[in-house]
Amino acid sequence: MPHAIAKSTRALATHSIASRADKVRREISPRLDSKRRAELGQFLTPEPVAADMAAMFGDLPEDVRLLDAGAGVGSLTAAFVAEALSREEPPRSISATAFEVDPALAELLAQTLEDCRAACEATGVRFASRIVEDDYILHSAEPLLEVVEGFNCAILNPPYAKINSASRWRLALRSQGIETVNLYSAFVALALNQLEPGGELVAITPRSFCNGPYYRPFREHLLRLSSLERLYVFESRKKAFKDDAVLQENVIFHVRRGEPQSSTVLLETDGGDAREVPIEEVVRPGDKHRFIRLTLSSEDAELANRVQALPCTLADLELQVSTGRIVDFRRREELRKDAGEGTAPLLYPSHLRHGGVRWPIPDFKKSNAIAITPRVERELVPPGRYLLAKRFSSKEEKRRLVVSVYDAEVPAAFDNKLNFFHRKGAGLPDEIALGLAAFLNSTAVDDYFRLFSGHTQVNATDLRNLPFPSIKDLQRLGRAAPVGQEAIDLEVQSILEKGAEN
Repeated sequence: MPHAIAKSTRALATHSIASRADKVRREISPRLDSKRRAELGQFLTPEPVAADMAAMFGDLPEDVRLLDAGAGVGSLTAAFVAEALSREEPPRSISATAFEVDPALAELLAQTLEDCRAACEATGVRFASRIVEDDYILHSAEPLLEVVEGFNCAILNPPYAKINSASRWRLALRSQGIETVNLYSAFVALALNQLEPGGELVAITPRSFCNGPYYRPFREHLLRLSSLERLYVFESRKKAFKDDAVLQENVIFHVRRGEPQSSTVLLETDGGDAREVPIEEVVRPGDKHRFIRLTLSSEDAELANRVQALPCTLADLELQVSTGRIVDFRRREELRKDAGEGTAPLLYPSHLRHGGVRWPIPDFKKSNAIAITPRVERELVPPGRYLLAKRFSSKEEKRRLVVSVYDAEVPAAFDNKLNFFHRKGAGLPDEIALGLAAFLNSTAVDDYFRLFSGHTQVNATDLRNLPFPSIKDLQRLGRAAPVGQEAIDLEVQSILEKGAEN
């Protein structure tokens, strides 16, 4: 077949399969059972996102063995086949294995794979496929079944849902040497295990795995088995899955199994920014938590350098941050709507207002106090000055990190949706408390925190790993007692500039 005709035939075939798969996706999405969809974390991939993911693969093997785990209606496989057929040197053959546990989707997936077969046949590429209508995690861990391995390409939009510690999923993953807390990271970890050396994986997931203690084993698994090649971040929460109102911050990442880590990583955003950055900027040498840092612009990188130049950790300052000790549903008998004799103040996130605390709250839906019983007494903090920070912010809240100063005049209790800063379980010295509050409430520190936090939770571990000024600078900041955001930002900026010069 003449080259021009072959290219034209491939173009028609590729457009056809990708557009048909996306049409099916748009038609089926509103009809899916919402409860089951939430349980399975099903969000089907729009055509533009699928096409971008498929284009990330490097030179394809002559004989492609493709894994699409959690395939849905087959949008990603269709995009991959379309991309492969559009290249100047298409592969000789494509063998696709698609896992889909939902029978309704598996039926539509079969039609997409048939379209892929027809497109490949029209352009002289051999195509074979199989659908595994089974749970990908349980299937992969079942020793009596055929071992699924030997893929050289994997493309994934895995489900998003937490994994209960006692679930069959958790036990199955442990049998494969995988410890993780969400289906999406479990799918990626298993797919990596099943890739051949040199094989490529492209996945779209929430970016919450990039930091936090719960995903540390997954990060270690990912960075041990593969080389980070490319990270594409959606700066808008709604853009990747706008049809489905998904509000997670998403990232597409491209990794290569069994290859030495390259010296640079390509960071891109949906806003058009692209930077080739040293791997040390993404994963800092010596970081035992293996955080993946996404500095998406030169300004982000400059901010990160300034904050990371600060000399101290909380441990250096002999300060601590802990999660509130009261889990209210376990203390129902002791909860009190209002304070009274034999009670202690109980603070929830709702009590935090504009850098301070409003307590008690009249007609509060929760409880303003807790009865002091022997088991509650052990969970109280002594009188003193504490800093309180919400562990969770709303998805569209402008600030992630907001700290309030609380002066406890009597022993008090903190709900476990709060983090509190203290010194060995007691209150903080006044200047340190005020200086620390100003530092944490600065725009620069909030921006820095958001760079490395892809979720709305503020973990105590993340706070412990923040860089902090010296004790003298915190005391000086506390004595200055800046009022208002602009004054706080100017004071903190001077500290950051001084640290950058040293």
